Amino acid sequence: MVTVIMASALFGLGIALFYYLKVANIPLTQGIENSEEAEKLTKIHGAIARGAMAFLKAEYKYMVYFMAGFAIVIALLIDDPHTPEVNEGIYTAISFLLGCVISIVSGFIGMRIATIGNARTTTAAKNSIADAFSVALNSGAVMGFGLVGLAVLGLGGIYIILDVLLPGIEKHILMEVMAGFGLGGSSIALFGRVSGGIFTKAADVGADLVGKVEQGIPEDDPRNPAVIADNVGDNVGDVAGMGADLFGSCAESTCAALVIGAVAFATNLEALLFPILISAVGIPVSLVTMFTARVKEEKDVAPALKRLLIVATGLSAAAMYFVSMWALPESFEINGEVYTNMDVFLCYLTGAVAGLLVGLLTEYYTSHDFKPVQEVAKASETGAATNIIFGLALGYHSATGSILLLAVSIYMSFTLAGMYGVAVAAIGMLSTLVVGLTIDAYGPVADNAGGIAEMTGMGESVRDRTDVLDSAGNTTAAIGKGFAIGSAILTSLALFSAFLTRADLLDPQAKIMDSINLLDPLVLTGLFVGAMLPFLFSAMTMKSVGKAAFDMIEEVRRQFRTIPGIMEGTAEPDYEKCVSISTEAALREMIPPGILIMGTPLLVGFLFGVPAVAGILAGSLVSGGVLAISSANSGGAWDNAKKYIEKGNLGGKGTETHKAAVVGDTVGDPFKDTSGPALNILIKLSAILSLVFVPFFIQYGGLLIG
Repeated sequence: MVTVIMASALFGLGIALFYYLKVANIPLTQGIENSEEAEKLTKIHGAIARGAMAFLKAEYKYMVYFMAGFAIVIALLIDDPHTPEVNEGIYTAISFLLGCVISIVSGFIGMRIATIGNARTTTAAKNSIADAFSVALNSGAVMGFGLVGLAVLGLGGIYIILDVLLPGIEKHILMEVMAGFGLGGSSIALFGRVSGGIFTKAADVGADLVGKVEQGIPEDDPRNPAVIADNVGDNVGDVAGMGADLFGSCAESTCAALVIGAVAFATNLEALLFPILISAVGIPVSLVTMFTARVKEEKDVAPALKRLLIVATGLSAAAMYFVSMWALPESFEINGEVYTNMDVFLCYLTGAVAGLLVGLLTEYYTSHDFKPVQEVAKASETGAATNIIFGLALGYHSATGSILLLAVSIYMSFTLAGMYGVAVAAIGMLSTLVVGLTIDAYGPVADNAGGIAEMTGMGESVRDRTDVLDSAGNTTAAIGKGFAIGSAILTSLALFSAFLTRADLLDPQAKIMDSINLLDPLVLTGLFVGAMLPFLFSAMTMKSVGKAAFDMIEEVRRQFRTIPGIMEGTAEPDYEKCVSISTEAALREMIPPGILIMGTPLLVGFLFGVPAVAGILAGSLVSGGVLAISSANSGGAWDNAKKYIEKGNLGGKGTETHKAAVVGDTVGDPFKDTSGPALNILIKLSAILSLVFVPFFIQYGGLLIG
């Protein structure tokens, strides 16, 4: 089993390397005969790449300090008194650091390939839409196969390391120590999502409000000082941030299933490592799926991307049936209940299908091909206020279907195999993660390609082709956000169960799992506080975007005012200054939300004990899940309502209707790219942090209640 897992991980990394070389070996200026155009392309591509890597370098400095400090906290505070021969804190800290490192490497790989693939997609668009699509998709594949390969390698590797370092230790303790890996991945995702979201939206808002609304110049116009920062932000938030987020989901859901199933499968290695095997199987299945991606004409792009998700889900389901029958015993017992391998497979299938349906439902509410977004666009005819009202209403309404789908998935998987089934359903939703990440990373590459085409003046035909790629990428990005939020909800629920399971094992006399009562004042108070946290977190992140955007707007206005010749195109704006403003703001503003997420469960657990933490987790999961879906879909709808008008509908560009839609899109930017996606991190990180610190809560928690 371990050999199969590690071989699959290395296979995934090998495929990622293949796609990386395939893209990187394309000459940067291939097909460009005009030397002035080639020089512009090289210059702009270099500016985006330098800005992206400069941000990562600055961000990683903060992360290194955090990693070292928090690893020490884990090592000092986590130790099970029932196992005096082993200090779990030290080994959990090792797992934590490994999760952090792999998440950082994943973000770096994603950023690197995105900044390599963007300009090459632009030059490929000079030839044909098929060539441009191929380059963008291959760039995304590096992220997909590389990240999942690293996740599986990390999970399998930490199991091997701990099994060697802790021979003879009970499997449930070993799995609990492994949960540190998920905590490390999710912690880095917090910084990646929050800081990346602040960076990209500060630049985007500044570029749109001053450039498009005040100056009346097109999007991605090189005269706009914030345009390079905007392109850098696409990579920072939507590639590195999204990658870290989904890496965290993969690690966390796997760790939850490992903890819940450890007691039942203590002597059965195949069954014990089954959760890791699910992700491992997804790698070769995704490679087969990639061969179905074929584009000949512009109208083929969006269907090709959607087809990848559908095919991947079907092939994964077929493969997992045989894997489930092989790896799991025909019947087994968890918490006194007997389940079968078929029950577990059906749980997997429930999660996989629910994930696909949530994604498609998200597309319905965020694509301008459908009525909801067209209604938001129509509302722009009466001004920005009605555009915003309709967008908010759409977001609230859209949460209904997704939550009902997830509720059905939870009920069915729990009925089939208890909370182990819910954990497997969460992993099932992520079983197509390779393909999901591929098409998600494709989006920013295509978006950057369009910006580069505009800035280099390559002509309308190239820009039209990149716009087609970008439009399809916007749709898949929205699907990806729905997919990420849905998996985060199931993952957090599984982690919640693992938290209670571990608390029961550490303190059997307390019977914590049976004693959690909604009418318990500690639990009830925790529920309300937990339900409040996503709103406070959203307020903090939105205000951070607003503050950063204010600085950016002032700088862009200053440059238009003080640098002669910008509007005439005879003088070059100071792009680096705008990149610096976004970087400084992002790194400064990410700290308070991080303290809120990580500090709240630790403080509540120390002061009031496990029941209060349980209330916090349940409250934040329910309210955060709904708020995340509505925020992301509102933002996506506002964005695509603007694009619907820009396609020539309702008067087209330059009209008052278009200006109103631009304002709505600007309001929606932090909804869909900062607060909404970052709520995934809040509900997951709170849960995995609580799971890891259960020994501390059991030993020292409840200070104020005795």
